[in-house]
Amino acid sequence: MGSFSDDDVTRTVSDAPPTHYTVKIQSFSLLLKNSIEKYESGEFEAGGYKWKLIFYPKGNTKKNVIDHISVYIAMSDTSSLQLGWEVYAVFRLFLLDQNKDKYFILQDATGKEKRFHALKLEWGFDRFMPLKSFNDASNGYLLEDNCVFGAEVFVRKERICKGKGECLSMIKDAPSTKHLWRIENFSKLDQECYYSSVFVTGDQKWKIQLYPKGRRHGSGSHISLYLVLADSTTPPGSKIYADYTLRILDQVQARHLSGKGDYWFSETKKESGWARYISFSYLNQSGSGCILKDVCLVEAEVTVHGISSSM
Repeated sequence: MGSFSDDDVTRTVSDAPPTHYTVKIQSFSLLLKNSIEKYESGEFEAGGYKWKLIFYPKGNTKKNVIDHISVYIAMSDTSSLQLGWEVYAVFRLFLLDQNKDKYFILQDATGKEKRFHALKLEWGFDRFMPLKSFNDASNGYLLEDNCVFGAEVFVRKERICKGKGECLSMIKDAPSTKHLWRIENFSKLDQECYYSSVFVTGDQKWKIQLYPKGRRHGSGSHISLYLVLADSTTPPGSKIYADYTLRILDQVQARHLSGKGDYWFSETKKESGWARYISFSYLNQSGSGCILKDVCLVEAEVTVHGISSSM
């Protein structure tokens, strides 16, 4: 979050209201009473882009601000913008003096535009105004517990940065999902490859892939078993990090056969597993419990821990 020091700020007064957006806050004291640390306005359009105002009624504690109101302008809904976008804009933030019907205005003293981009969506003022001044009724900023803020944003130029980048988002306390695949008439499987039904975990679609006659260096001696990313919901170029367990269940003694792995899945690398998962000889042993009444039970347990996407 970008901000200005006191030396970088120009304070002016104007009769003209803000051109682009106005926010009236009624019962301002209830924001404090209800411990609302941050308020984001609705979206408004300026210069062909969407923006919003962000208020911290007791100051932005993440910036160690106390005894001041913090106010910022932020770009909103940037998901449709081209990769590498940059927007250079000049903005002014307003607060209405209701006694004099004039607006107190803060802006950059130099008049230089600020660069908004994927890693810097917000600019503004950590110390927009001391709470003591704001609460003083003689100043007119807070009357009958009501106040009015506003914003103007003027886009000066736009450009596309050709450099590449990515953002890795790790998932805290990621849940795992189990999916059971019941394969009947196992001895009669005559196709090269079979897939389970699709299941969902980590907002991604997955399926189990089986080669009953083996694949690659497992062909003719082992079954081959894989976890496959079925249909990614992430943007092109994204990667999904997951750990997984593929099991063939022992239907007699519950001594299940398991293979564990982890992998960065993507649109070009959709599968991970084992070409030599289990030998035909062990699979068909009556004591293995892998096949009972010509039914084989395959289970996948998947946890998505992180997603890396282009910026």
